[in-house]
Amino acid sequence: MTARPFIPVADHAAPAVARRLADRAVAALVDEAMLTPKPGLVDLRGRGAHRDLSWPLMCVSAQALRPAFARMALCGLAIDDDDLLRLRIGAIGRDAEAAMLAASGGVNTHRGAIWALGLLVTAAARMPDGDAGAIAARAGRLARIADPGAPARTGHKGEQACIDHGVGGARGQARAGFPHVVAHALPTLRLSRARGDAEHHARVNALLAVMAALDDTCLLARGGRAALLTAQAGARRVLDRGGIATPRGRRAFAALEQRLSRLQVSPGGAADLLACALLLDSIEQGV
Repeated sequence: MTARPFIPVADHAAPAVARRLADRAVAALVDEAMLTPKPGLVDLRGRGAHRDLSWPLMCVSAQALRPAFARMALCGLAIDDDDLLRLRIGAIGRDAEAAMLAASGGVNTHRGAIWALGLLVTAAARMPDGDAGAIAARAGRLARIADPGAPARTGHKGEQACIDHGVGGARGQARAGFPHVVAHALPTLRLSRARGDAEHHARVNALLAVMAALDDTCLLARGGRAALLTAQAGARRVLDRGGIATPRGRRAFAALEQRLSRLQVSPGGAADLLACALLLDSIEQGV
């Protein structure tokens, strides 16, 4: 049974609602890919720690996911049974992964983002008030429902990092209602804007806020616990010095980039959660 009352949308309006949500999800992924600078991650300057990624490839991949996000949103509007809804969006998510791999030439550009943003657009479809915390909480309730169509094991590096290091990973983050988005990324984004930081600086600070607190399985898979602790401490140091908009913050950011470059690691989990924050922010602002 659903935890919130179903809010019907007229049949003629449903495609437009779904398109808007899909557009916002794609825009969030593109904005994350192009945000510069980001430590260890793909940005407009280069590939970060990734040999097989680039920002144009990330943007092509994001655009390929638009139909799947729209289908998920339509399911969120039409299906008033959470078990069935979870089953349907799980199948769409697997189709989306195939579309991603086709668009990227077999490169994993957005596997974690499909899971996270897919849940959020599904949850947001029937919540016209646009409250970010409520959308994240509903997405968490959907994530906690077992998907009978999902494989017991995927063999992905993030899954293995969860097993090796005893962390929740992307699935744990979603099942908990995206706490690092709601309690870290969005508040930091809003605080940075309120004190007059440029928008791209506010978004970098939001990324750093997630990095400082998240047990990022991308870091753990490539560099182990030492890489994770290095990234967390470095991100906290930038924020403690006023964020990337300040001279002291920029010096700390440069030091963080150097450390991650030496380790050849990338906070990909934090990047996915930044995209989630940008999506929820755009929904809440109605832009």
